Amino acid sequence: MNREQRRALAKTKKQKTTPKSTTEQTEVEEKLGLFDKIPKECLTCFKPFDKKNKEMVMSWSVVVREAEGVVRLYCPDCWKKAGDYMEALGVVSEYYRKA
Repeated sequence: MNREQRRALAKTKKQKTTPKSTTEQTEVEEKLGLFDKIPKECLTCFKPFDKKNKEMVMSWSVVVREAEGVVRLYCPDCWKKAGDYMEALGVVSEYYRKA
């Protein structure tokens, strides 16, 4: 195998490993951009939020409004209170049942 063949082979391998489309890249970039907007505290009670604490990450609720580019963060206590309030109003939603 000569140099020209090796380069052609390397080029085809490189082309196969490139992403399928730029729309997939931009979608991932948008979601990562919103991840940076996650607040450092609960929106209602201002309880601090630690992104590195796995238990906190799994139990807190995040509401993302992609159209407005807004990310809201709620602790489990506030999320439950909001769910109870919505239930008292007669609004039934699966989102508030999580906590």
